[in-house]
Amino acid sequence: MAWGKKKRCSSNGGLMRLLVVMAVLLSGLWCVSCEREKEKETEKSRRNAYATMMYVGTPRDYEFYVAIRVLLKSLATLDAQADRVVIASLDVPPRWIRALEKEDGAKVVRVENLENPYKHQDNFDKRFKLSLNKLYAWSLVEYDRVVMLDADNLFLHNTDELFQCGQFCAVFINPCVFHTGLFVLQPSMAVFKDMVHELENGRENPDGADQGFIASYFPELLDKPMFYPPSNGTRLDGTYRLPLGYQMDASYYYLKLRWSIPCGPNSVITFPGAPWLKPWYWWSWPVLPLGIQWHDKRRQTLGYGAEMAVILIQSAIYLGIIAMTRFARPSLSKLCYRRSDKSISLVQNTLKLVALWSILAAYTTPFFIIPHTVHPLLGWPIYLLGVFALCSVAINAFLLPMLPVLMPWFGIVGVLMVMAFPWYSDGVVRALCVFGYAFCAAPFVWASMTRIMIGLHQSLEREAFLPRIGGESSPPSWFNKLY
Repeated sequence: MAWGKKKRCSSNGGLMRLLVVMAVLLSGLWCVSCEREKEKETEKSRRNAYATMMYVGTPRDYEFYVAIRVLLKSLATLDAQADRVVIASLDVPPRWIRALEKEDGAKVVRVENLENPYKHQDNFDKRFKLSLNKLYAWSLVEYDRVVMLDADNLFLHNTDELFQCGQFCAVFINPCVFHTGLFVLQPSMAVFKDMVHELENGRENPDGADQGFIASYFPELLDKPMFYPPSNGTRLDGTYRLPLGYQMDASYYYLKLRWSIPCGPNSVITFPGAPWLKPWYWWSWPVLPLGIQWHDKRRQTLGYGAEMAVILIQSAIYLGIIAMTRFARPSLSKLCYRRSDKSISLVQNTLKLVALWSILAAYTTPFFIIPHTVHPLLGWPIYLLGVFALCSVAINAFLLPMLPVLMPWFGIVGVLMVMAFPWYSDGVVRALCVFGYAFCAAPFVWASMTRIMIGLHQSLEREAFLPRIGGESSPPSWFNKLY
């Protein structure tokens, strides 16, 4: 009897162990199945790519390198389900390549620069000499679809639906010519080789750059239908026009100071205007209101650590100059006259010219030595501090009146405040306010320049007799002596 109970207990225990083992096995199989599904989903998403290109050989290589890094990081923050690819020429510095791969998670494809056969055209712009490297996007055959991007795109929303578009899709920001700052393509070695062949044969290209060549290669796009992503996620075939919301020209914003583009999602801003007003330059804001949005995107992604050391050094130098001119008052006019009594008129005219050039240099030098890609809220204060410091040198060296020399400084501060005012009803009102301010400020600037010339002439006339009478003149009673 006891043996029977023991047998049943043993049988029940064996059954329980068997059920536990089966449950563990089923759980393991389920986990493996889930992992495979995830891998398939990831593999499927990675069959698409956002791509951009990088080459060197222009004065603005570093600025575009920073812009590309911000572009890549902004795509990552928008959870773009695709690879990020950089088509980089072989001469791109290795440290930049390492940063793109290790810090930004990009896949870098090294290529040789394509020879540009249009570089001798009369209207050719040298900064686009290597822009035909963009054709390498068609050689990325490991991907089903590629969205090719310029570095000056600012993404507001995820645009993964673009991978549903056909073999070629682009936006017409010009009524007759599509823009190659963003377009969708299906990679194909056959198309790539045919494009290279067309290059060698000298295919017609209005501007000698990628824009003109690709537009001439797809001349029928204007007659194609508009792209609307299918709700079921299927991929389309053929060529399509993309809605304007995928390439919102920044100039559209400045008229009304808001976006009002009904055609498609307002997803991507592009800045195709003047090269020196690209959004990554610190002086682009508040001249162009959208510049601050690009810098906010950089602040949230890449940061400004690379430029901060230079900014701190420049700040220390400018503060040191201000301190030195506050406690030491050299007079170059005195030094020049004490060396020679000959040709006093020539010396006077020379000193006037030197004084004017020193004031001009005080207003221009800080602008060019500030790191170009620093945040505007750092760039403008450093510029104003530098101008003030260098103007202090001119004021003390040539015994100039302080207020007239600094009048343009106050004018710059004022126009920045007028342009940065955030409550304009539209861009027309903003432009009228800026022009009105300039009209009102112009007489003050002109009067200050006249006062500088009069003060400089009086100073030189007074200092000219110092070596003859052998004494020191009484200190002038201008406003700068209070400084």
